[in-house]
Amino acid sequence: MPDLLLDPATLGDLLRVASADDYDRWHEQIRRTGGCSDPIHLTGWTLTKDKTTGETLHHYSTESEPGGRLRLACGNRRASRCPSCAFTYAGDTYHLIRAGLAGDDHRDIPTTVRDHPRVFATLTAPSFGPVHNRPDHGTCRCSTRHPADDPTLGTALDPATYDYAGAVLFNNHAGNLWQRFTTRLRREIAARAGLTRRELADHVRVSYGKVAEFQKRGALHFHAVIRLDGPEGPETAPPAWATVALLADSIRAAAMHSYTSVSVPAVSDQPARTFRWGTQLDVRPVKAFGDGSDITEQAVASYVAKYATKAAENTGTLDRRIGELSELDRHQVPDHTRRLIEACKLLDPLYPDRRLWAWAHMLGFRGHFSSKSRRYSTTLGELRQARAEFRAAQEREALGLDDVEPDTVLVLADWQYAGHGHTPGESALATTIARDLQHNRETAREALRDQSADEREW
Repeated sequence: MPDLLLDPATLGDLLRVASADDYDRWHEQIRRTGGCSDPIHLTGWTLTKDKTTGETLHHYSTESEPGGRLRLACGNRRASRCPSCAFTYAGDTYHLIRAGLAGDDHRDIPTTVRDHPRVFATLTAPSFGPVHNRPDHGTCRCSTRHPADDPTLGTALDPATYDYAGAVLFNNHAGNLWQRFTTRLRREIAARAGLTRRELADHVRVSYGKVAEFQKRGALHFHAVIRLDGPEGPETAPPAWATVALLADSIRAAAMHSYTSVSVPAVSDQPARTFRWGTQLDVRPVKAFGDGSDITEQAVASYVAKYATKAAENTGTLDRRIGELSELDRHQVPDHTRRLIEACKLLDPLYPDRRLWAWAHMLGFRGHFSSKSRRYSTTLGELRQARAEFRAAQEREALGLDDVEPDTVLVLADWQYAGHGHTPGESALATTIARDLQHNRETAREALRDQSADEREW
């Protein structure tokens, strides 16, 4: 049972669900979704027949399910919306990033990719005005030594002079700035190798996987794994001149180059702006596991996966689109974040093609939180497909159909959307199921870590 104190109505609904004759089947459905917070409801049927004989091999209908419905995981990547589905998304992102660092035989990514030059780079936003912070030495500009959990961290020292409009316009154009950076990076690498930009493609391919993160001040920055491959991708080795040092130097030069900028024209009372990356650029080589470095393949993959399920919620904004500014009062959005959202509202008619109000809940950012170049590694779609095929194989085995050739089988189906979500009591029970599954995963992970540690000692 959940640890939280339930109101009488929720408790009554919980008891209703738990005492129902079909509770065990409902529990199994929710467990298979991972304890999804907002499952999709479907009604319908499937019929599996032998193409040759017409024999019915299997028939399934939701009529026998609890409430006449089949519940499927919502698949939302946001941890603020559905922690269990976000956990799955984070796991897929971890495998995607790590496969590009260590290789994956199941995905046709050779382990020799470990020998390719690769770095973990962080590109930050410029300053839009001084904010409360925790410098390594001394106190904040406000003469206060802020604790780590101080809610004023990241907020403007002087809201009257802080460039809120510039901050949301930078977020809005961050994707364009990244594109210019990757274009310039290839030119910088080519220049250091004595090649033209066109000739570079015959020697080196630049691959990357990246994730966006919001700082507490509401400004976006990117964390990226950047790797150099041979011309055909991870299967081919880069030339000897393509070193980690050359890659790191090229990244720094590309990030600071005048080409790597986005210009926004003056309009109405807004001045013309030119956005570039901030001066806080961090580039670190990625090491193999066990060499004593903090920037290991596992650490980088875990870091990227962590932020792949987050958006701008750490700033206090909403995790959905905003209809009216009055919603900010109801949800007690902090003043600094409110001003950023209000800037989106104010600027929206001035830059209609940028859709700032539609993305106000993301403080103007309208891109993908995690993305990768085409040949970096596998794809999220391929990982989902592999999981679906594995579960389908389990289902065929359970039904005694694993020995039947797929080409001899005809599957007919009819599915209808029938809603989503839980009743209050179902939600409380689903939270408990999700928590138990998470505990089981953590226990299994700790056991694997202990086993690995024992093997290393031997």
